[in-house]
Amino acid sequence: MDEQTIKEALISGQTEQLCDSVKDSLKGGETPKAVLDVMIEGMQVVGDRFQKKEIFIPEVLLSARAMTAATDILKPLLVESGMEPLGKVVIGTVLGDLHDIGKNIVGMMLEGNGFEVVNLGRDVAPERFVESVKDTGAKVVGLSSLITTSMPQMKRTIELLEADGLKDSTFVMVGGAPVTQEFADSIGADGYADDATGAVRKVKEMLGIG
Repeated sequence: MDEQTIKEALISGQTEQLCDSVKDSLKGGETPKAVLDVMIEGMQVVGDRFQKKEIFIPEVLLSARAMTAATDILKPLLVESGMEPLGKVVIGTVLGDLHDIGKNIVGMMLEGNGFEVVNLGRDVAPERFVESVKDTGAKVVGLSSLITTSMPQMKRTIELLEADGLKDSTFVMVGGAPVTQEFADSIGADGYADDATGAVRKVKEMLGIG
């Protein structure tokens, strides 16, 4: 397996080249898990560069989309091999907010790091988040808001999780441009992240994954 080629294709967002390299590696006898591990290393480089402001959202999106396409090749093989995802995460933009680019990047970064992601989309009602947690058994819920008028829906979602007895077994992470650590603390959220890399790190931290 040419690890460097895979990483470079991923980091530069070259979807076709990455997928071809992944297929070649599998044909050459590499395990799906080994290929995924190399791609995760590549996404970590993307995340680090984004945090250092060496690259920006368009570049991250290209890498994330390439990662998603390549992961789609590996998913059925990983299932066959019995590999379990690191965890299941429900994400969505809260009711009253139609922004979803940042939330989608978070979702793709989480998938790229081995998590199963249930992306509910945008303008998601608190009740739907609760239903999804019940249906999927997810241990983490990621709530996104980019406008202040929708931020109370985050608190409402946490209140409904508590009312249904789900809060003790479910971590809630919040994020978005107007959201702060102080706001997260005030509504009883378990975590806050200000970018996709931080979100992945926070999810791992909440679930006790090294």
